[in-house]
Amino acid sequence: MSRAQRYGNLAAVIVPFVALIAAIVLLWNRAVGWIDVGLLAGLYLLTGLGITVGFHRLLTHRSFQTHRPVEYALAILGSMAVQGPVASWVADHRKHHAHTDAEGDPHSPHVGRGKGLRGLLHAHVGWFIYDHGRAEQERYARDMIEDRGMRFIDRRFELWVLAGLAIPFALGLLLHGTLRGALIALIWGGLVRIFLLHHVTWSINSICHVFGRRRFDIEDHSTNVLWLALPSLGESWHHNHHAFPRSARHGLKAWEIDVSALVIRVMRRLGLAWNVVEITPERQAALLAR
Repeated sequence: MSRAQRYGNLAAVIVPFVALIAAIVLLWNRAVGWIDVGLLAGLYLLTGLGITVGFHRLLTHRSFQTHRPVEYALAILGSMAVQGPVASWVADHRKHHAHTDAEGDPHSPHVGRGKGLRGLLHAHVGWFIYDHGRAEQERYARDMIEDRGMRFIDRRFELWVLAGLAIPFALGLLLHGTLRGALIALIWGGLVRIFLLHHVTWSINSICHVFGRRRFDIEDHSTNVLWLALPSLGESWHHNHHAFPRSARHGLKAWEIDVSALVIRVMRRLGLAWNVVEITPERQAALLAR
């Protein structure tokens, strides 16, 4: 990783945190309205689904197929989450699955840069500053770099980041009618949204490999964490995911909330998703821990 990339990742961690502090001050002074909260929630959902449905289940694991324009739209939304360009995200995550909780895993809390609290901090945020984007794309994300449209999206990552900030600013200006309102909308719908989505996503790397429950007989340390299910849009059923990486549904039981799987189900009914990978009860039963 170049020094510029490392500083850029560091800024992506620090700037949203500073904005969160500013947002708390604004909230304390009651300078925040339903418009700003609505922009936060709406853009969190859209960019979050860009990560969970787009970057993760579609592009990394090919859990379903869709039309190419839909694929590109999801990749752009995922890029607006500011978790790195699509090809590097996919490469890092595929490497994580190839070396889960073993040497070579980019963000394991158990190996690499220490264990215990130090390992947990590395898996949560340290890896993003020091090890993010180092997985070989030729090896782990060849399909991304060989796709002309995906390559275009990947190389214009900064443009999508700016778009993800410009949209709440423009909507704030339109709906509030003032520059002050636009700036508050930018803080909540842009920077605070990035901060929250960052730390929810990173919690899958850290918390969901240390704390939580397990039921399948697999060798890594992945866990399921109930309280993260809603904010992570279903990604915190991480142990289920590691047991069946290609499954489009991570919440395998009826009560395991999985918003991303619900979105994929709706897409299938609309003809926007097909060849959706599902895991039969028999396959699940065969892998249960004895």
